[in-house]
Amino acid sequence: MTALLGLIRKEVLHILRDRRTLVVIIALPIVQVVLFGYAIRTDVDHVRLAIVDPSPDPVTLALRARFDAAEVFRTVAVLPTSRALETLFRRGDAQGAVLFEPEFAEHLGHGVPAQLLIVADGTEPNTGSIVQAYVEQVVREYEQTAGAGGRSVTIVPTLRMRFNPTRASSNLFVPGLMAFVLTIISSLMTAISLTREKETGTLEALLVSPLRPWQIIVGKVAPYVAVGFASVVGVLLEARLVFGVPLRGSVLLLLGEGLLFILVSLALGILISARTSSQRVAMMGALIGTMLPTTLLSGFIFPIESMPWALRALSYIVPARWFVLVARSVMLKGVGLAYLWRPTAVLVAMAAVLLAASTRAFHARLES
Repeated sequence: MTALLGLIRKEVLHILRDRRTLVVIIALPIVQVVLFGYAIRTDVDHVRLAIVDPSPDPVTLALRARFDAAEVFRTVAVLPTSRALETLFRRGDAQGAVLFEPEFAEHLGHGVPAQLLIVADGTEPNTGSIVQAYVEQVVREYEQTAGAGGRSVTIVPTLRMRFNPTRASSNLFVPGLMAFVLTIISSLMTAISLTREKETGTLEALLVSPLRPWQIIVGKVAPYVAVGFASVVGVLLEARLVFGVPLRGSVLLLLGEGLLFILVSLALGILISARTSSQRVAMMGALIGTMLPTTLLSGFIFPIESMPWALRALSYIVPARWFVLVARSVMLKGVGLAYLWRPTAVLVAMAAVLLAASTRAFHARLES
């Protein structure tokens, strides 16, 4: 018993001496509760809605006003034809669309059922289904209000799901799993392995070698680049052959984007290892800095639009958000770099900034 108490006392003193470990241990559950509490949402808000109204009339204007008043939709475009609708969906500017048929009000006035087409982006099937249900609810409420005077008002909605007509959940999760797997391999494993080298003292032995800091970094992380790239190829093959996820876009573009995300994740891992002194702190730091944001703030599982504005703003600095967007767009929508240049530019900027910061931090660590 005395030996056990002595071991416990030794471990407590070790934790208290390592302030960074203590801070991470205290901060980790707090951060987890806050992120999970606000990020896990099953409802859908701030739906980006496009409306095609070829012949605006009092009825279509009244329905459009109801969409705005519902506080669920945000009208991003009102179009006379459906020509530009494809571009809005492929860019991700619209999650749903309502298409009125010509002479909508005239049909209702003659007691003829009016046709209404509801289109949703199926890359997030749960969100798409909820969007369609919300639109139908607004239409049914209008029918009840307009028919209260005794006249017949019938609106027949037709539902269509773009890019994922079967609403398969694998089409939602499998592209996002690439970001999750690459984060584990690139960020977490790199941070732990480099910190292990510092704990064993083998990293300091490199100071006497003619290698420069950037050369040391390249030598240490190059194997993880190869492993990460092989993982991208493996996940793509598994997604296509096992889960039947379509790959409508360019394979080379997706592989290039995967390599870019690997560089960003590796830079994060190097930065974490340079700022930590033990594998335990590096693991918890990587968990807070990479794993939790990838799981909760990337749109991998939960729609970003439903989160509070603070988390939506924070998600912009999460690299996985942009890679998940690229992966789903290439695989399900078949779009190219002309539509994805913005998230690609963000990943390039993140890679440049994080690689510079990690190299500088690693250089300072070696000299300290």
